[in-house]
Amino acid sequence: MSSTPSRNDSHDRVHWRPLIVDALRGRGAAPTEGPLVSAILLLAIPMVLEMVMESVFAVVDIFFVSRLGAAAVTGVGLTESLLTIVYTLAMGLSIGVTAVVSRRIGEGRPDDAGLATGQAIALTTILAATIGVVAAWHAPTLLRLMGAEPDVIEQCATYARILLGGNVVILLLFVLNAAFRGAGDAAIAMRVLWLANGLNIILDPLLIFGIGPFPELGVTGAAVATTIGRGTAVAVQLWTLFALSDRLRVGLRDLVPRLDLIGRLVRLSATGTFQIFIGMASWILLVRVMASFGTEAVAGYTIAIRVVLFALLPAWGLSNAAATMMGQNLGAGLVERARRSVWIACRLNFVFLGTTGVLMLVFAPAIVGVFGLEGSAAGHAVAGLRIISAGFFFYAYGMTLTQAFNGAGDAWTPTWINIACFWCFEIPLAAWLSYGVGWGPNGVFVAVALSYSALAVVSGVLFRRGRWAEVTV
Repeated sequence: MSSTPSRNDSHDRVHWRPLIVDALRGRGAAPTEGPLVSAILLLAIPMVLEMVMESVFAVVDIFFVSRLGAAAVTGVGLTESLLTIVYTLAMGLSIGVTAVVSRRIGEGRPDDAGLATGQAIALTTILAATIGVVAAWHAPTLLRLMGAEPDVIEQCATYARILLGGNVVILLLFVLNAAFRGAGDAAIAMRVLWLANGLNIILDPLLIFGIGPFPELGVTGAAVATTIGRGTAVAVQLWTLFALSDRLRVGLRDLVPRLDLIGRLVRLSATGTFQIFIGMASWILLVRVMASFGTEAVAGYTIAIRVVLFALLPAWGLSNAAATMMGQNLGAGLVERARRSVWIACRLNFVFLGTTGVLMLVFAPAIVGVFGLEGSAAGHAVAGLRIISAGFFFYAYGMTLTQAFNGAGDAWTPTWINIACFWCFEIPLAAWLSYGVGWGPNGVFVAVALSYSALAVVSGVLFRRGRWAEVTV
């Protein structure tokens, strides 16, 4: 493969207003051509907004459902916990789809990119149907296993059935957006989430409270509204893929399962799913350490982590841009351009996430105050925000580099990095600092910040070795 960078990829003077307009309209993104900074930003801006929109769903639902009482809120929370499995699978599939589609587009093989997307649709539909039938049938039992009281099960069983049974719209929404991102059409991914959220925001109060001609469905109305919003977005995605897109087109024959291609997607996606699971499981294990310090400590930890994860979501947009740049440039044989684009994305994320970290350090008490915490719980939350945000500068590099590995199709490298940094380093360190050193809850927060730093260092060392350039997808 050639490592010669494209002409004009280094001399880049950014004109922000037209660039933002072009990014929102989906025009001008050419990952394998032209100035690197502009190419990255044209991808990153809609990806950042997409991640922000993804975080809105749960916030909107819980805002309206909270008016129905504690049982309804509990049912929503327990169902969201069950859906974590679906989200993990969706993100794992997305890693594989982005890697394959971006590589085929970079190679100048859009028909093969469409075929890969069709196979992803077939695989996703089969998995969703299997999960949906089993989970919807056993929804009350699953809620009971999660610790739901009888009144919660009675009020929320239908809510759980709809969301678990209709998980196909969640999986397809993630997977198809990953395909669009891989093809460099991040604006479509952003717009469909705007549509989904807009419908959800409008339909939630109408269906929950029975406003006007709409039936009063209670907490079930939230599930119906969310499913309609996501389902409409998926319909638009499919219509675009089959009839409108000039970058990524899928035909009916692309949906016919081909075991060789599905096997390749399963191989990449299984590793990606395990990679996502490692990160999610580490947060659960940290809660176990924190729980030994009492309810107030857990409450402070919960709020701090919610705020941290919300702040990290937009930074994932820049990281996803690095994955697309990596995949398409490797497909085009531009190894050096792929390498340089990742380091530029790291620096952009450093500025973005570093600024966010500074703001959280300064305004932590005001941020925590919004959630109504008082006393020692508020103190733990403020301390957590300040300690963890100090690691944002490092994590900007770590999250971008791990996504770059994924974009290259090298999903195993970030998986091993996550195991080392989160399971082998973060969890034992949190226990030692909290109990052995005697730092209490702050020991958990320090362990999180240090694991971010370790992730960045290890990822940087392995990325510089360049073995990702030899991976075939």
